Amino acid sequence: MATDTFSPMDTVLAFLRAMMAKDYEAGLTMVADGCEYTNIPMSTVQGPEGVRAVLEPFFAPTIRNEFSVRHAAAAGPLVFLERLDRHLLPKGWVELPVTGVFEVHDGKMTLWRDYFDLATIMKEWPTA
Repeated sequence: MATDTFSPMDTVLAFLRAMMAKDYEAGLTMVADGCEYTNIPMSTVQGPEGVRAVLEPFFAPTIRNEFSVRHAAAAGPLVFLERLDRHLLPKGWVELPVTGVFEVHDGKMTLWRDYFDLATIMKEWPTA
């Protein structure tokens, strides 16, 4: 799915659509092997398998995910998105305001940082 004909914004939005659907196989093709992914209040992981190791267990209890882009800007390889991430759990919707910074080269994300308030999501998220 990743292609050099996509703009950096196209790549990031296609990645988010795949993650909304929990289509890890499609989404992770847009993540470079050396991609650095950081959830700012948490940790940093590397590459597609690191991204999968964070997102797959996080999305496991979700019935549906929606990433609503509120504001977007791109300059060269950099993409900035202000989002409202919504996750449908058995008890109802949980919403998390997020700002993401992405860098895309050759159709693949090489950097992804999400900034959000950890307490906002943890007070609503199911514990294992």
